[in-house]
Amino acid sequence: MVFLKFLCMSFFCHLCQGYFDGPLYPEMSNGTLHHYFVPDGDYEENDDPEKCQLLFRVSDHRRCSQGEGSQASSLLSLTLREEFTVLGRQVEDAGRVLEGISKSISYDLDGEESYGKYLRRESHQIGDAYSNSDKSLTELESKFKQGQEQDSRQESRLNEDFLGMLVHTRSLLKETLAISMGLRDKYELLALTIRSHGTRLGRLKNDYLKV
Repeated sequence: MVFLKFLCMSFFCHLCQGYFDGPLYPEMSNGTLHHYFVPDGDYEENDDPEKCQLLFRVSDHRRCSQGEGSQASSLLSLTLREEFTVLGRQVEDAGRVLEGISKSISYDLDGEESYGKYLRRESHQIGDAYSNSDKSLTELESKFKQGQEQDSRQESRLNEDFLGMLVHTRSLLKETLAISMGLRDKYELLALTIRSHGTRLGRLKNDYLKV
């Protein structure tokens, strides 16, 4: 069925008197009716169009001598051998087209047998990437929570140490105040003792001088 479609297409192309002359390779176009093929058969973006050969030829040349004849008369003017030759060329061209399409499909499939297997492989790869990313996010969340817990424990430890230092400082201040109060009492007692001794010495001096 596909061969018949290509055969009909080739026949209509022959009626328009434009035919394909040359091999078919992965092609590149410059935006006009002139297309070019890559000589090594492997198209790349850095291929130079000037180094590629002309693939299609658009010509107004007519095979029949009657310039005002119809397309049917121009077709009948060809011999049977010429018709078979043209049809053979067109069949070869169709085969080359199919070969180019199969190569393009093989490039697209990346070694797989069908698009279904290719899509399944891509979906598996996407699923694996999603699962790996989800796993990585879970690990990051757990590490973040652990960091938060560690920071909170460290902060609570620092607060406890600071409170302990405050309590210790307060107790030292209380002890210092108590010691200072005791020293003050002892100083007052010593001053009273010295005054009393001075008074007694003065009295003894006066009594000694009177005698």
